Amino acid sequence: MNISGILVTALPEHVAEVAQSLSGLPGLEVSQTDVASGKLVVVQEAASVGAEVESFKRMRALPHVMAVDLVQHYFEHDNELIGAIPDELNGLEGIRVPTELQD
Repeated sequence: MNISGILVTALPEHVAEVAQSLSGLPGLEVSQTDVASGKLVVVQEAASVGAEVESFKRMRALPHVMAVDLVQHYFEHDNELIGAIPDELNGLEGIRVPTELQD
């Protein structure tokens, strides 16, 4: 499970419309809005990194959305992400794959 904190920037006059559109997308919850700045704080839950990326694409494609920025990301045990870590990283000085990500 991936949980992300996302900052969405919209045109201020369309914040309510963007909030409603975001709330209609699966796995997204709009937790706070600031109309004056056009900022929306969104929490996203996704099954994998791939699903998370697809959700970002959907958010960016919404009308009146100017930017979608990842602020915080947490993942439990994502086999897709773990599988993408090259074995060679363990041999580089100063770089190591954390124990909890190793099989």
